[in-house]
Amino acid sequence: MSLLEVNDLHVRYGAIQALRGVTLYVDEGEIVGLIGVNGAGKSTTILSVLGVVRPLRGEITFRGQSLVGQTPEAIVRKGIAPVMEGRRIFPSLTIEENLRLGAAIRTDRERVQADLDRWCAFFPVLGERLRQPAGNLSGGQQQMLAVARALMSSPNLLLMDEPSLGLAPRLVAEVFNLIVQLRELGVTILLVEQNVRMTLDIVSRAYLLNTGQVEFSGTPAEIRQQADIERAYLGGGARPIGQPAVAPGGAS
Repeated sequence: MSLLEVNDLHVRYGAIQALRGVTLYVDEGEIVGLIGVNGAGKSTTILSVLGVVRPLRGEITFRGQSLVGQTPEAIVRKGIAPVMEGRRIFPSLTIEENLRLGAAIRTDRERVQADLDRWCAFFPVLGERLRQPAGNLSGGQQQMLAVARALMSSPNLLLMDEPSLGLAPRLVAEVFNLIVQLRELGVTILLVEQNVRMTLDIVSRAYLLNTGQVEFSGTPAEIRQQADIERAYLGGGARPIGQPAVAPGGAS
């Protein structure tokens, strides 16, 4: 039994069919990628898992228990924590206050403090500035805070929705490196991303969504073999993944 299972998920927004039979699974200890262009259904899948969006039909189970019909708070209490697009920190609160909000559902105060110390050591820039307003952080630092705040709930599964969106290229690399480090700590992650190349470099498996359907799934190598992803989904002029750019005359 997988940690998270999504089976034949259908979601409709009025007349718009957002998901058309999406099926995926996440095993403990994996990073699983959910890739595709804007409007493919990636975020809708995440919101369905979180109970924010109610599916038309289909099943979502976590540790074998159905999540369909449960409230977002109940789902978070089961051990699923989101890091949503746009970071959504509280800029007027201190970094420490933001972190403690992530542990609001917990009653084990001593372990909360231990986790606060742990994640401040893991993210030194946060630990050094605990009393400062979170709004003073840079975009990349705010993303770190959003991740650390989610980890403060002591989740079994981290849902990350477009964590690299809006960041400078150097910071994007740092975010992906952070995700790899979290996996090495045993954190299980479902990663929603438009950055296909970097996602396929770090995930165990991936699902390629197009117009609300899973078009391809498998290991990164299998995905690259099955689909010319960039040409088909990210713009008609892009070269296939893994193929080097070649200038006129054959020079690279």
